[in-house]
Amino acid sequence: MSSPAGANAIHLDLAELIEMRHRVHEVPLFSTPARRSPLIGLHHSKLRGRGVDFDQVRVYQAGDDVRNIDWRVTARTQEPHTKLFHEERERPIFILAEQSQRLFFGSGQCFKSVLAARAAALVGWAALAHNDRIGGLVFADTEHHEVKPRRSKQSLLQLLNLLARANQALGPDAPPGAARDTLGLALRRAREVLRPGSLVIVLCDERALNDNAEQQLALLARHTDLLLLPLSDPLDHALPAAGLLRFTQGGALLELDTHNGDLRQAYRAQAQAREARWQRLAQKLGVPLLPLSTQVELIEQLQELLSALRPRKAP
Repeated sequence: MSSPAGANAIHLDLAELIEMRHRVHEVPLFSTPARRSPLIGLHHSKLRGRGVDFDQVRVYQAGDDVRNIDWRVTARTQEPHTKLFHEERERPIFILAEQSQRLFFGSGQCFKSVLAARAAALVGWAALAHNDRIGGLVFADTEHHEVKPRRSKQSLLQLLNLLARANQALGPDAPPGAARDTLGLALRRAREVLRPGSLVIVLCDERALNDNAEQQLALLARHTDLLLLPLSDPLDHALPAAGLLRFTQGGALLELDTHNGDLRQAYRAQAQAREARWQRLAQKLGVPLLPLSTQVELIEQLQELLSALRPRKAP
């Protein structure tokens, strides 16, 4: 495995996550009056920004905006009626961010664990700037820590501090965690604590999706909105023909002869199957899928992914 460039490509600290607030304007994750997010229209609540909801119809009064006249009711009653609206409440946004040993790996710009933390911070600052309530759950191999959604900078800083501490605890000498379905457990906990209408951002290893996690996501999607961001590294998808490669984790050693063409093909087929499974799930649930890779800088790839979601203008 080649080492990513840069000292902060392997670990990060709270200061770096706080600095992500300066990059929120570069990525249209949420709609504003001046900027429409490409995520609009992809699922039932359309990830829309705060705006107005229809409330009721009443008799027109002097000073009412004539643009809000309900012409159907007016025609039926022969008396002018106007629509009343109320402002949408801020929505809870809940970030599920993985920081496990399987993410402590990378051959590109950074380790997957760093990519997950940066993406979580970017979403958190964007949500806070959007006046939404922000909270989340950071899950590792043997434990998880959660922050209740609140419209508070302190709440976000608490979540970012948990992310930084979990990230710094990762390392080649860290004891391996027990074989647990950490994503499934985190999703189940989210179902227990979140109210309907919340937006759940899922940042996890691409390899974490199994039958139970898929079931938990389907159950969660019934009452909340989802945005799926599976994380991968180029070496998760293809092995180079580089001879004998050695991988270590928690004292265990794995050797792969990458000159073996059958091995490389089987490895690539497994990766393609994982990608296809995420795509099928996102299509089935009707939710956005934004796969992230350590190969490209975070903001750059988010801009590219969101640009691809924008509807094309007819010629």
